Amino acid sequence: MEENSTQHSKYETALAKYNTRLNDADIQAQVEALKAGKVAQNNTEEVKKFLFNCIDLTTLNSTDNDESVMHFTEKVNQFDDEFPDLKNVAAICVYPNFADIVKNTLQVDGIHIACVAGGFPSSQTFIEVKVAETALAIADGADEIDIVLSVGKFLAGDYETVCDEIQELKETCKENHLKVILETGALGSASNIKKASILAMYSGADFIKTSTGKQQPAATPEAAYVMCEAIKEYYQKTGNKVGFKPAGGINTVTDALIYYTIVKEVLGEEWLNNQLFRIGTSRLANLLLSDIRGEEIKFF
Repeated sequence: MEENSTQHSKYETALAKYNTRLNDADIQAQVEALKAGKVAQNNTEEVKKFLFNCIDLTTLNSTDNDESVMHFTEKVNQFDDEFPDLKNVAAICVYPNFADIVKNTLQVDGIHIACVAGGFPSSQTFIEVKVAETALAIADGADEIDIVLSVGKFLAGDYETVCDEIQELKETCKENHLKVILETGALGSASNIKKASILAMYSGADFIKTSTGKQQPAATPEAAYVMCEAIKEYYQKTGNKVGFKPAGGINTVTDALIYYTIVKEVLGEEWLNNQLFRIGTSRLANLLLSDIRGEEIKFF
């Protein structure tokens, strides 16, 4: 019991350094003000080209197979020939059993191979399985791993298990980036999103990500705002820059512009690069290309 209370106080002490008592209505008002006052000025071709270069181009379907993933990757190879004036996507994101297919098919430099692992999308499995899945994905070529925070444990107040798991998976990743998905739609409040953000960063996350896309609601501007505020506070206190990735339900160019605006206004220009800002999506690539070119494009 003694050790438990010590551990509990360790995480409570970490959280106490931050403002985690948030009012959901206040957050909504701040986001509405940003949307009304700042998004329109970011609706430029330059910003859309930048956003395209921040995409984690994603296929996470139960119907994925070796052939479909190979074809998906070959489209990324062809992109440079078809659109020589545009920068390519940032990463290709697949299930871990396809990491080697992407690695063996990808011919373009500078594009990361990301895998969802650790019992994605529910995170409901043994830590040994999460570690094994992460290690196998990296061995097969993944250089970024997207895991889901143990939401059930978090909501039950078991911060120790939540944080220990993230630390262990970060150790498994070594220098490879670990993105921690908070599944913000399941967390229930801005205060919980802030706490989960801080605990994930405290435990070694290189990126924090909104959602799996497998649960509704997925990404929301309000969740993004709270997460970016957490990243900013964490940076001010520790000097560590953690990346931000909205994902799930990003269906329009306007959605993407809203997330860009939040990052720009809360975190500033330093975060406006694809080392610290990603967008997880499969739909958005064609929409951005169509907008940039002024005609409907169905390339991906």
